[in-house]
Amino acid sequence: MPVWCRILSLNKQNFVKTLCFNFAPVSKVHRQRMSQLSSQNLVWMDLEMTGLDVDKDRILEIACIITDSKLNIIAKGPNIIIHEPDAVLNTMNSWCKEHHAKSGLIEAVKKSTYTLGQAEQHVLDFVQQYCPERSCPMAGNSIYMDRLFVIKYMPTLNEFLHYRVIDVSTVKELSKRWNGYVYNSSPPKILAHRALDDIEESIKEMKYYKDVFFKTDDNAN
Repeated sequence: MPVWCRILSLNKQNFVKTLCFNFAPVSKVHRQRMSQLSSQNLVWMDLEMTGLDVDKDRILEIACIITDSKLNIIAKGPNIIIHEPDAVLNTMNSWCKEHHAKSGLIEAVKKSTYTLGQAEQHVLDFVQQYCPERSCPMAGNSIYMDRLFVIKYMPTLNEFLHYRVIDVSTVKELSKRWNGYVYNSSPPKILAHRALDDIEESIKEMKYYKDVFFKTDDNAN
């Protein structure tokens, strides 16, 4: 760390005081992140759980991506698998057991050393780099369900996010009822049932709906 010392001679007291000021240079990465801090950003999240009952089921995996308002990816955040004991995993229904086993999630959960609290803190630290407090909404497919689990199990993260959500599923269901062609032409899904893959699919899907449904500053002409 560079140090600049300014020497002040104080003749009246016949001594010299040396005042040293340490200046930590602002890193290029830090400057870039500060420039990307915006209330217009979107916090894309996806959770994989042991089920859909928020009162008894647990979070197994959480991933997060930040985009700007035009859905350009600014940063890919943590993709964290949370450890749960066999006693919890054995309570999953047959659908979860089948798909989480097929995706490799169950085995990854058993090997993980991450706690729920550690996962929450990592995601919160990431989001804080790009979003002002209580300014950016959570976004994703059927995101209300993910939000319920965040509210219950990750309250500090929940409080940092805006209270609103942007649910891609809402636009999908409206297109299904109002424009069958648009609905049937939407991007196909891989359905990997892993958090990061699901987020990337959701962003791609929302970009599609944005282009066909919304007259934006980009396509107004």
